[in-house]
Amino acid sequence: MKKYPFLCILIFLSSAFLFSCHNVSSEANENKSSTNSSSIKIPEFSGDSAYAYVAKQVSFGPRIPNTLAQEQCATWLFEKLKSFTPNVEIQETNVTGYDGTKLKCKNIIATINPENHNRIAIFSHWDTRPWADEDTSKIYHSRPFDGANDGPSGVGVILELARQMIHEKPEIGVTLVLLDVEDYGVSGDENSYCLGTQYWAAHFDKSKGIPQYGILLDMVGAPNSRFMFEAGSIRYARPVLEKVWKEAASLGYQQYFIPNETGGVTDDHVFINGIAQIPTIDIIDYDAMRNGGFGYYWHTHYDNMKVVDKGVLKSVGQTLLNVIFKEGKL
Repeated sequence: MKKYPFLCILIFLSSAFLFSCHNVSSEANENKSSTNSSSIKIPEFSGDSAYAYVAKQVSFGPRIPNTLAQEQCATWLFEKLKSFTPNVEIQETNVTGYDGTKLKCKNIIATINPENHNRIAIFSHWDTRPWADEDTSKIYHSRPFDGANDGPSGVGVILELARQMIHEKPEIGVTLVLLDVEDYGVSGDENSYCLGTQYWAAHFDKSKGIPQYGILLDMVGAPNSRFMFEAGSIRYARPVLEKVWKEAASLGYQQYFIPNETGGVTDDHVFINGIAQIPTIDIIDYDAMRNGGFGYYWHTHYDNMKVVDKGVLKSVGQTLLNVIFKEGKL
């Protein structure tokens, strides 16, 4: 996908942003109450449900642009979100890949409490990289792979967030954005990644409210995930980082949410910050001190359902539910 470490190349990015946010919850301790604040009722995130949503996406096959799997999965994602909220749309366009290929792009956007312009946004991409270029076996470099954690894990969390918010509505508005054509890029050309994100950031409907801030989810399901303070997130949205990680810690998820600074990555949040100017963080399994930075599964055939953990999905999802439901309350 788009995630190659970058060296001070937060393209398009300029001025700093001023904003605020709030706290969170998750699942390391299954017996912890999700109603973690005396006066705020917070739904209980289901790691099982999020896991099932990840598996369903994978069942369509690699969600590569211009394939039947892309069409089928897009239809399912739209219909699934539509079952949770009537406010769902598909932003369809064609983008041009680094190699000149015209690629169908389908960003899927759902809105909770559309009448409330005081809102935040949650993002994840749902497409699959067309080749396993990090696979140790060169035989498999050009072959597509499942891409279970890289993309679907974040989408699975978002779908479960949407399902929970039909039972108990937050006070703020929430925009859920499933981004397409994120991973059809080439090393050395950061602009070749996140093509659906670049389009969304330049064309999103500001009349429906500009989010105070955004949270990007990328590779959020692997066991032993290391979610750290990514450099671009620090630069443009450090207050969001600090409050999200503080909330995760209050729920017992310190083993995943590690408040140590690490290097930057070229990911969707780069373009959301730079083009849309929405201060956005990246929750991503990345540690610059780890060999390769990313998990061993990254861009390989090991990225299948075996590297998706229900408990880690819950830790991310419950944290976000707490952030959402505490927003405006504290």
